[in-house]
Formats: sequence, C-alpha cells, structure tokens
Amino acid sequence: MKHDFETAARHSERGGAGVKLLVVAVALVLVANAGYHFIPVAYNGESFKQAMSTAVVQGVAMPSSYGKTTDVVKQKIIAAAQAHDLPIDFQLDVLEKNKSITAHVHYVQPVPVIPFGIYDYQYEFDYTASPNGFLTD
Repeated sequence: MKHDFETAARHSERGGAGVKLLVVAVALVLVANAGYHFIPVAYNGESFKQAMSTAVVQGVAMPSSYGKTTDVVKQKIIAAAQAHDLPIDFQLDVLEKNKSITAHVHYVQPVPVIPFGIYDYQYEFDYTASPNGFLTD
C-alpha cells in the first residue's frame, strides 16, 4: 500500500525533462541568432571608428598640395563606409577649425535580433573623430 501512495504523490513530477530541454534549446537558438546578426554590425561599427580616426589624422598631417583637406577626409571616410557595409543614408559632417579637422558620423542600422521580423534592434552609431596628441599642438 505504501508503494502505491508514493507513486500517486509523485505522478505530477514525471515527464518534465523533455519540455525543459525544449525550452533551453529554443533559448540557445535565440541567443545564437542574436549574436550571429549583432556581432558583425558591432564589429563593423568599431572598425569604422578606427578608420574615421585614421582619416582625420591623415587629413591633419597631410600637406595642402593634395587639395582641400576636408574633401580628402570626406572621400576617405566614404570609402571606409562602403568597405564596412554601412547604410547608405549615414550622416557625415567634416569640419575644419583652427587647422584641426573633426569628422562626425551618425547612422541607425536595424539588426534582426529575434527571427521572422519579430524584433529588430536599432543599432545607433554616433561618433566624432578628432586628432589628439602632438598633432593638435
């Protein structure tokens, strides 16, 4: 009789492993999908920051015989934007003040974090590159 009582009391605890495995598997797939889509966009953004800084430093250090420095810096940043797969509607401002150049880029890129168009994360890039160190003295 005692054996029947224990079996009846634990009847609701049986059969939960498959459901837990399914929930964990779905969660892992969603996290992997989010990383698969977000990591390249974030990497391109950080690489583009370095390219912007390099273009600004080269524009400050460049002699004026190559043309107007702001135009040269704009061309380099536009070429870097194409190489880093930025959206074509990014905003670019290159300003020259007191023989120093600053470049500002802003764009918003949707990243499909959850599949099937359920949720798109809006990756916002807003960076201003300016020379620092001995070039500004």
